[in-house]
Amino acid sequence: MSNFVAPEVKKFVAWDYVVFAALFLVCASIGIFFAVKERKKKTSKEFLVGGKQMTCGPIAFSLTTSFMSAVTVLGTPSEVYRYGASFILFFLSYALVIIFTAELFLPVFYRSGITSTYEYLELRFNKIVRLAATLIYILQTILYTGIVVYAPSLALNQVTGFDLWGSVVATGVVCTFYCTLGGLKAVVWTDAFQMIVMVVGFVTVLIRGTALNGGTTKVWEDAYEGSRLNIFDFDVDPLRRHTLWTIVIGGTFTWLGLYGVNQSTIQRCISCKSEKHAKLALYLNLLGLWTVLVCAVFCGLVMYSHYKSCDPWTADFISAPDQLMPYFVMDIFSSMPGVPGLFVACAFSGTLSTVAASINALATVTFEDLVKKSFPSLSDKMSTWISKGLCILYGILCTSMAAAASLLGGVVQASLSIHGMCGGPMLGLFTLGIVFPCANWKGAIGGLLAGITLAFWAGTGSFIYPAPPTKSIPLQLLTLNCTLANSTEALTTAAATTAAPDRPFLADTWYSLSYLYFSAIGCLGCAITGLAISFITGCKGEDIPPVLIKPVCNLFCFWSERLKAFLWCGVQHDSQEVDFEKNLPEVITNKTGTDDTFKNIINKENKCQFPCYNPEENSYTNMSRESRL
Repeated sequence: MSNFVAPEVKKFVAWDYVVFAALFLVCASIGIFFAVKERKKKTSKEFLVGGKQMTCGPIAFSLTTSFMSAVTVLGTPSEVYRYGASFILFFLSYALVIIFTAELFLPVFYRSGITSTYEYLELRFNKIVRLAATLIYILQTILYTGIVVYAPSLALNQVTGFDLWGSVVATGVVCTFYCTLGGLKAVVWTDAFQMIVMVVGFVTVLIRGTALNGGTTKVWEDAYEGSRLNIFDFDVDPLRRHTLWTIVIGGTFTWLGLYGVNQSTIQRCISCKSEKHAKLALYLNLLGLWTVLVCAVFCGLVMYSHYKSCDPWTADFISAPDQLMPYFVMDIFSSMPGVPGLFVACAFSGTLSTVAASINALATVTFEDLVKKSFPSLSDKMSTWISKGLCILYGILCTSMAAAASLLGGVVQASLSIHGMCGGPMLGLFTLGIVFPCANWKGAIGGLLAGITLAFWAGTGSFIYPAPPTKSIPLQLLTLNCTLANSTEALTTAAATTAAPDRPFLADTWYSLSYLYFSAIGCLGCAITGLAISFITGCKGEDIPPVLIKPVCNLFCFWSERLKAFLWCGVQHDSQEVDFEKNLPEVITNKTGTDDTFKNIINKENKCQFPCYNPEENSYTNMSRESRL
């Protein structure tokens, strides 16, 4: 029971529902539009990767919206409100992530002509590695999508009165609807619309909140006095939740697993009509990430200025920190019907985009890595229908998984923890394949198992034994100006003192690591173990097509051709990458120990995937004006 009288905060009214419903209608309409426009195109490739004719603009919008979900809209302002503006340091992490993705991972994936990133693992290692990675990705994405669906629905339900399961089911149904009807093109263009809605929602909250709290200067002064602007913490202690090092180093590993090798990202990039467009989309997306991050951080500072002397969470006006942002919106816009609906649309724009991206990526991975491998002779029409059926299946699964998300705590930490525990080892696996020519399939499997074990050991331990409060305690929050309740019973009730539970030694060391380091642990564990096993078992680099390796070692041994050849472990490092289409089948044919079925599939896929590839421009030439957007 709260010791304070909660101020009256209005719930949703008719105009709010109208604005919110308009978002769902527009999204569904885009799906119908592309279903009608593309009805004559029956191939699964057109459905799953947009015919590889997308341009950089909508892809950049789509990438930003997909990974700036409601977790960002609701969670980041709450993090800033409670812990300070150090979250802004993620702009450094984002920059490093985009550079590594655009210059290291994307060129290899794009030039390989793949549809699923896990096709690369079969080309580089073998089918076992591909299957293991595919199953881990499916598990990771379904878990994460459950959080993305459930968290905003719960927060908005308890603050605005918006029906919990109504919003969960509506999100799942609408996303599944336009994914199934319109494929990747519908997802991308819907994301572009949702990006605009998200930014408009943030800016509206910023303008109104700043005006109510005395202007930008006053908000800044309040944040400074409340220690919310102590951004640069150079403490190297890895147990501290957020410092410069945990955010820049740990955040880079976490987001690189999310961007650099994630199917949702790479699927959009390889749908671009050229590699140049794909890279440009990533760099434009960086501007979008920075924009949304700055908006979210400033919303947190404005929210602190508004509640600096009467914190609604400490006063028990709300039941979870993730409800702070919707509570703030309903508070400041109580006299402006329809505007809270705009903010809910803003939050759900991120949710719709992320869920749609997940459903589309899951359908693509399952079709390419499981269905197509089991039934290679499917017709184009049947392939398209199976792809749409997979969209429906994963839409149901992701919506159902929302019920389990209530057990995972704060949305930001929960979502990044899942990405760290699963994405880190996957990042290590792809890094082994792309950067280290000496890595073989035995090292890849051993490294993946080691990375998964280490990351889940640390992550699960931190869930069972949370870090000591001294390592993650929020900044001071006050209730000086809150109205006290009249009940003396409420004022005199004190929590019974209980003995601290026994904690094992690892609870205050290994299990207390910052959640942002889970990805680094998984990645480095995978890479180091994989290299060690590969070194022990040996690797014949001449079996590896050069296009599957990024010549990173060339940067460090440019003065010596002999050293370069040694580090490439027999891979023909001086081969022309643009000859991949012509030479890969020959290289595969010369592989020792490669079965005939695998050779035939690779040859067949390469012929299918390069019908209009222009090696001089690293691009796909337009087949028809109709397919352009």
